[in-house]
Amino acid sequence: MAAQSTLRYPDDPIVFLYHQYLDRIRSRLKKTTRTTRLLATLAFTLSILTGAVGSRRWWTKRKEEKERGKRLLRRNSGLRGKDGSRSIYVPYKSSTSKVTIHPTKPTTFDAHRRLFLHPPLAAGLSDGQMTPQVPPPQTRPGLNLAFLHQFLSLLSIMIPRWNSKEAGLLLSHSGFLVLRTYLSLVVARLDGEIVRDLVAGNGRGFLIGIVKWCGLGSVASYVNAMIKFLQSKVSIAFRTRLTRYIHDLYLNENLNYYKLSNLDGGVGRGADQFITQDLTLFCSSAASLYSSLGKPFVDLCVFSYQLFRSLGPLALTGLMGNYILTATLLRRLSPPFGKLKAVEGRREGDFRALHSRLIANAEEVAFYRGADMERGFLDRGFKELKGWMERIYSLKIRYNMLEDFILKYSWSAFGYLITSLPVFLPAWGGIGGVLELTDDDDREKTTTTGGRERSRMKEFITNKRLMLSLADAGGRMMYSIKDLSELAGYTSRVYTLISTLHRVHANAYFAPRGILPDLYSLADAQGTIHKGYDGVRLENVPVVAPALYPRGGDELIESLSMIVRPGEHLLVSGPNGVGKSAVARIVAGLWPVYRGLVSRPRCVGTDGIMFLPQRPYLSIGTLRDQVIYPHSEMDMRDGGRRDHELSRVLEEVRLGYLPDREGGWDCRKEWKDILSGGEKQRMAFARLMYHEPRYAFLDEATSAVSSDVEGLLYERCKEKGITLVTISTRASLKKHHTHNLTLGIGPDGAGDWSLERIGTKAEKLGVEKELAELRERLGHVDEWKRRMAEVERELGRVWVVGLADGEGGELSPPEYLSLSSEEEEGGGEEEGEEKREREGERGEDEEEGRER
Repeated sequence: MAAQSTLRYPDDPIVFLYHQYLDRIRSRLKKTTRTTRLLATLAFTLSILTGAVGSRRWWTKRKEEKERGKRLLRRNSGLRGKDGSRSIYVPYKSSTSKVTIHPTKPTTFDAHRRLFLHPPLAAGLSDGQMTPQVPPPQTRPGLNLAFLHQFLSLLSIMIPRWNSKEAGLLLSHSGFLVLRTYLSLVVARLDGEIVRDLVAGNGRGFLIGIVKWCGLGSVASYVNAMIKFLQSKVSIAFRTRLTRYIHDLYLNENLNYYKLSNLDGGVGRGADQFITQDLTLFCSSAASLYSSLGKPFVDLCVFSYQLFRSLGPLALTGLMGNYILTATLLRRLSPPFGKLKAVEGRREGDFRALHSRLIANAEEVAFYRGADMERGFLDRGFKELKGWMERIYSLKIRYNMLEDFILKYSWSAFGYLITSLPVFLPAWGGIGGVLELTDDDDREKTTTTGGRERSRMKEFITNKRLMLSLADAGGRMMYSIKDLSELAGYTSRVYTLISTLHRVHANAYFAPRGILPDLYSLADAQGTIHKGYDGVRLENVPVVAPALYPRGGDELIESLSMIVRPGEHLLVSGPNGVGKSAVARIVAGLWPVYRGLVSRPRCVGTDGIMFLPQRPYLSIGTLRDQVIYPHSEMDMRDGGRRDHELSRVLEEVRLGYLPDREGGWDCRKEWKDILSGGEKQRMAFARLMYHEPRYAFLDEATSAVSSDVEGLLYERCKEKGITLVTISTRASLKKHHTHNLTLGIGPDGAGDWSLERIGTKAEKLGVEKELAELRERLGHVDEWKRRMAEVERELGRVWVVGLADGEGGELSPPEYLSLSSEEEEGGGEEEGEEKREREGERGEDEEEGRER
């Protein structure tokens, strides 16, 4: 009987299909007529010409697009589509690359809100009530239904449609994974043939096998490289989709980027940690998981079937039982890597926040010489992070020891037992066992020729190669349990971020069922905001400093009512901490309106309302970007504005020298370090005059500007028709305003307020009353000085007990103090005599004057 491989077909299936379809095409071509062939040739020629013309047009269009990209890149600009998309050009090699960004539709947010704010009860992410946090704190990251719901919810964002780019990448990745499995089968058969020819001494067959091995190796290398490349592309595609989704939800007109950290507090102040590091780790882990689970699963199915044909059902049953037993054992003994990774990410974010805080406040710390104190904070944060990571590593050591022993050595021993079944138990050994049970004539023939031993060698090598591949696939599946646990931790972090953003975006704050919300908490906001009013109006609005949800805020003013009409400039004054800046935050929409009505213009910017904060903000970009912020150059060009208008604006705020000094409008620098404090505030006024809003809130916007330039800035704003609402403690600004809102005039310095017109009789009487109080206080200065001298004299006396005479008394001052006091007294007497002489002369002069 000829020795045949148990895993070899008479012809390779792929080669067989190729020859079959090739013969069918040839037979079809032979049956065609001459006219049909001529028409086919003509159609082929026309397709070539059409392709050439289309290629030329494509090349011309691509060249024009590159030139436009270079031009827009120099201007830091782009193109805006009719559907709201934005096309920008980024540097790529020696040219530019066009990137089109499509914004996320509001309907998409509405559809996803159910997944992130109202998860099913079976997922264990809610208790059926309005919970104050989604996911709730008691939900632990791990391999459970909660992780499945979180991952599928994020997957709906990463792969929005079946025909999306991400779906195409995954399909290509799957094709290469299947191709890699097929190559593994071919390698296993080829390995057995090479060993068989080597044992049989067949030099020609051995050399042909080596050539096939090298050719197959080149193909396998390309496939492996493409698998890694596509895995990286999938990771980048996932991250791009999630990052744009989060940015659209994070940076919008609802001010979610401010409310997320200052009002909600669901992710603390480490939102940057979630968006950058945690999101990157999640996408990399998710992309690698597809490869580490997809290919091993295909390998398990294919190799198990091949081993079933070769070794029989007993081997397959043993393999399946081994997998189930190993998975159960590792699952029970595996530490909670998901929870450990989630906590590690949070502590990494806390440690990073400490460094960011030090960098942001480096100047203040340097003035205070606070390096030792800051080092203590950093060392304490790193010590906590180090202790937690050491705990994770100590758990990994024990788990890796168990994992390696089971997956490497126990599985290898079990594999040898399985491959020996056709030899020692031929009745249970599948096709290999059937060959062992052939008739005696064939056995004698193979024994005499030595073919049976060579066939056994080939079968053993082939089965061993398959067992090794199968063990590798199973090992990767078992290793994936740990990867899945870590992925669960990253998934929980990203899901928490997006669910918190959805809660802020939808303002979905509710107290638990049956419990009243805290007073002035986010769930207690009952006020109304009216946009479209020509002015600024507050009606019975409490000024409250909000606290992080679900706690209630602190009331600063019980009820505030005021109206600012066009041309009525308002000065908001009062001591520190009474809520002056809080009024601007409420009008701007940063803080919630808990009660009453707030009315303001509809838009922010041109023909609307604008706010200048206490700390001037300078963005990243060119000098032009600093003047037109928050507009981009694209918005500026669309509005018909040009650079010469910006130059005129800078001249109006006494910054006309900046373009020449810094190198033009397109220069890029760290402007927060280049400009001085006064220049920063004047740059803020330049933005105000560029946008020309109808109303503007100025919060200590001229504290670093000289008085003459300050008056000039206010007059320029009034000339442009801007109604000003200034928040300041300086009374010198009253001359630029028509009304004064004074906060904190109550007995305890807070709560009460008054609104009056500047320059009225009542306001003048109030100033005269204040001057009278100051004169009265100045009249007591001499009395206070005498009293202070008496106190100092009493404090300078020293009483002792146990002098030479045995009794206590006052200790006499040292000699030098006595001499100095005598000199001072003498000098004082002389000065007194001179003073009396001058008074006498003055009295004589007065008498003479009266006589005249």
